[in-house]
Amino acid sequence: MNSFDLSGQIKKYLDRHLSDYLTLLEQMVAVNSFTANPAGVNELGKMTAQIFSDLDFVAETVQSVDALYGKHLILTREGRSRDGRPVPKIGLVSHLDTVFPADEELRNNFEWREEGERIYGPGVVDIKGGTIVIYMILSALQALAPDVFEAITWIVLLDATEETGGQDFGRLCVQRLGAEALACLVFEPGNWSGNRPHLVVARKGMVVYRIEVEGKAAHAGSSHAKGANAVLQMADVIKRICSMTDYERDLTYNVGTVAGGTVINRVPHFAAASVEMRAFQMDLFEEGIANMLALNKLSTVTTANGEYACRVKAKVLHQVLPWPRNGRTDDLFDLWRETAESLGYDAVPEERAGLSDGNFFWEELPTLDGLGPAGGNAHCSERSADGSKDQEYVLASTFVPKAHLNSMALLRLVQERFASGTEAAAS
Repeated sequence: MNSFDLSGQIKKYLDRHLSDYLTLLEQMVAVNSFTANPAGVNELGKMTAQIFSDLDFVAETVQSVDALYGKHLILTREGRSRDGRPVPKIGLVSHLDTVFPADEELRNNFEWREEGERIYGPGVVDIKGGTIVIYMILSALQALAPDVFEAITWIVLLDATEETGGQDFGRLCVQRLGAEALACLVFEPGNWSGNRPHLVVARKGMVVYRIEVEGKAAHAGSSHAKGANAVLQMADVIKRICSMTDYERDLTYNVGTVAGGTVINRVPHFAAASVEMRAFQMDLFEEGIANMLALNKLSTVTTANGEYACRVKAKVLHQVLPWPRNGRTDDLFDLWRETAESLGYDAVPEERAGLSDGNFFWEELPTLDGLGPAGGNAHCSERSADGSKDQEYVLASTFVPKAHLNSMALLRLVQERFASGTEAAAS
């Protein structure tokens, strides 16, 4: 069977089984897997392991480093060695958790709902739909390119804590795949416009800060002049932070929470805020951190006589480094782009502001992202009659094209980088 015929057979296979794949997705969406619901996360893990067992994958769980969360899931299908050579590995990454507590789903009547091309539901595109695309690819390859399928060790890795940024999962991916991995592919949602699939080749890094202001309390009526208002000082800090955002350089700051004061008849002595910062480039990332930490020297609010000045303290709580454009990711994108062209598509590289697990392992493993289905309104559960609010949805029509593209690109990857012994499957 030549590659053109194989491509057509894979497309027909995926079309024929689409309703079965969507039935599996519906079952996944019915399980609440909010990150802070470890029982639900683990239940989804067991369901996922059962689904992949049909392809002879062996399941293993690894408890998240935070015992309050669920278990990461690792599904492995060992490849057959040819002529005693090492068997290459390919990693396929998704995650189990969502951002929706069970009571929020119930309150907003947020459940599986089909409306035309759209399918609504918690996690339907971010990222349970991506897990189904992985299953679609592997089932098609097993059925129609068995020599290639058998020649690779496939490792499907599902994060239990992706939505909270668990870094231990990234280390787990590197450990299980190792330097011999041909690729580590991330199945976060991928935009699709017209005939243009968008593939993610870079992501911003993020820094989370805590800002604290120490002021001086005083009676708001009889001793107002003796107070140094921490909330007022925080207002100045916030204004300065917001002014650091530079859209032209893709550097953004967001003041997410603010708290201060105790009662209204007291000049507040304390205020606190949480801030996040994002940037693509490492030099700008470091510049942004330096600018935030420079706020430690800021003091613009004092008592009326100037004897006491508010004190600002800025500190980094944690950070996720940027995933910038790099040679190994670009090499994978070029391969996917060439494959897309052969299928009549025009693949587009996308640099995305949000984080993914790829941020944690792109330096050690060749990584490409955005390989899941297309949809919209990720992380949204509300809807309104006027349409100004709408819930997370996936476009059913993108499952087959995305799985088809990924299947053919994987075949090309194996042929180009591990060709010997696999040519017969796609020649």
